[in-house]
Amino acid sequence: MKPVVIYTTQYCGYCVRAKRLLDRKKVSYQEIDVSGDDDARVKLTERTGRRTVPQIFIGERHVGGSDDLYALDAAGELDKILH
Repeated sequence: MKPVVIYTTQYCGYCVRAKRLLDRKKVSYQEIDVSGDDDARVKLTERTGRRTVPQIFIGERHVGGSDDLYALDAAGELDKILH
């Protein structure tokens, strides 16, 4: 399975939702909390072009946020990308 990285903040409902889907699929992930960490937020923006969280990477592929993750799952594509 490809490594999954999810950038989050504390108290982010969309972050919780994305992690819940990954947990249901028994996918382990590295969580990077950018709450109050300006340097981490700058790196996130440089890497994705976005400041919002969650931002999710599967392998080297940036899949976007929570809604994007759920859309991939609904289309039957998420499992293919994970493996």
